[in-house]
Amino acid sequence: MPTRTPTLRQAAASDAAAVRAIVRAAYAKWVPVIGREPKPMGADYEKAVAEHRVDLACLGGELAALIETIAAPDHLLIENVAVAPAFQGRGLGRFLMAHAERLAAEQGHVEMRLYTNKMFAENVELYLGLGYRIDREAESALGVTVYMSKSVAA
Repeated sequence: MPTRTPTLRQAAASDAAAVRAIVRAAYAKWVPVIGREPKPMGADYEKAVAEHRVDLACLGGELAALIETIAAPDHLLIENVAVAPAFQGRGLGRFLMAHAERLAAEQGHVEMRLYTNKMFAENVELYLGLGYRIDREAESALGVTVYMSKSVAA
């Protein structure tokens, strides 16, 4: 858990540039690992903020992390989790994952889903440690995508 409890709020259209900036900073460490920018670095965050739920975690008034979720009829998809480099290692990712599970339960979903690049081994390990299971792996021109899910109590 973070040393201080972050405040949470949903992103507004005016937050799109800040969302893009934190995602680009958070994912930059993966560029040398996979040899290209990860997909989230090039996403349209004006569209994402308008069409998906993006929750922002702030510490001391500063944007520290975010989680983007998409509700589907039978599950809640975690589209993106990003923690600003200056705030990594403080439990914010785990905090936001738990927040998403609470959202899923409140919305009546019984399953969480996410996907990540297999080369992001520390992320795969984090999700396994949080109780997610690997459902399948799929190879594409972008590499190997690991699809994961977790049951949640509604």
